[in-house]
Amino acid sequence: MKIIKQLKIVTIIAAIFLVTACELDGGESLNGASTSSISDDLSRGELPQALSGVLSDMRVGLSTNTDVLSIVGREYYYFTSSDPRYEGDVVVGNLNNNTFYVTTPWGARYAAIKDANLILEGLDNTTSDLSDAEISATRGTISTLKAHELLMLSNNQHDNGIRIDVSDSESLGAFVDRTGALDAIADLLNSAATDLNSGGDELPFNMTPGYDDLRKSDATSGDQLPLTPADLLEFNRALLARVEAYRGNYPAVLAALEDSFFDLNGDLRNGVYHNFSLSGADLSNPLFIALNQEANVRVAHGSFITDAEDGDGRVGKAVERLENRDASGLIGTHDVAIYASLTDDVPIIRNEELILLYAEANMATNPTEAVAALDVLRTAAGLPAYAGATTATALEDELLYNRRYSLFGEGHRWIDMRRFGKLAELPNDRATDNVPAALPVPANENK
Repeated sequence: MKIIKQLKIVTIIAAIFLVTACELDGGESLNGASTSSISDDLSRGELPQALSGVLSDMRVGLSTNTDVLSIVGREYYYFTSSDPRYEGDVVVGNLNNNTFYVTTPWGARYAAIKDANLILEGLDNTTSDLSDAEISATRGTISTLKAHELLMLSNNQHDNGIRIDVSDSESLGAFVDRTGALDAIADLLNSAATDLNSGGDELPFNMTPGYDDLRKSDATSGDQLPLTPADLLEFNRALLARVEAYRGNYPAVLAALEDSFFDLNGDLRNGVYHNFSLSGADLSNPLFIALNQEANVRVAHGSFITDAEDGDGRVGKAVERLENRDASGLIGTHDVAIYASLTDDVPIIRNEELILLYAEANMATNPTEAVAALDVLRTAAGLPAYAGATTATALEDELLYNRRYSLFGEGHRWIDMRRFGKLAELPNDRATDNVPAALPVPANENK
């Protein structure tokens, strides 16, 4: 049976229902709520709980997905006593289509998409007092989150393909290749944008604190105002800018950035994040590991240190170990040190990436502006302004250098090298190692 067909329940929503004792509007108990209750007639009271399920499920499998992308992108190695297949299968590039490093990211993303589809179906069927504007705001938000999850799947699978239409688990849509997937994701984001534009001035739900950077401040008091559909539209446009860059549609990248939270002079860390906590029913940040561990450790690939320009402060994302770590002939001299605690946020998309997208979109038509954008990041990293050539090749190399160091360990390097036709330039430290171009489709998907 296909993984997608097995997603009969929404795991995180169910968990919330089990630990929550309050009553839903209409007298339904959260303890007794079901997926059919959401899809058949979504109530105002169910909406926040259902949305919480989507946001929470988006974090499931995040560490496995990030580890696999970072390993095949030769950003870092993950040595763990519990599973040697990270330094075996994944580094070697011999990926088994029935193993956790393939099935976990696939299943987790489609579980979140299943959550989203239940809410979208419930919005179509709702008899609640939600206004047309509130329904539009909700549909736009959920569709934006769904588009993000589909993009993560497509990034992994490339031309091995993904299913876009999975709303009916008994009649799944056909597989589409990378081009078809990106087209569909862009269409979904644009449809979501139309809904958010029709969503009025208020949201009928709260988002997590990971969306607070999108909130505006009161001009008089300076206090943060509530999140609005217009704020979430900026997140939607930021995601579209990423998609359009992957499609090589650079005028569309610039147009999307103009309507996003992109700010050439703003805080590089402003953006949208996954949140974590140590409370009983929540998740802690799975990407945090204390320095100088032995049993489980993420170590930066040696080239991350040796390829850096002198004085690049972004190299501080890797900290030298007290003792080198050796696993199956792979050597680690520096621990990955992106996160400092189990409660640190993990970025979904942030201003630093948007500045890089802006530079990329300007390289061919306005190289001076592209350099100016890259210099924002170079200066922030403690480097002098770029003084190299402004040929297409030179600017591409400079862009990829800055993407490598600005977005280290966030799952971009492998995707970037693939889309620029440079996978063969990623290093292999052993004669047996190879960099795959895509993850295989899970065996039981019967493509």
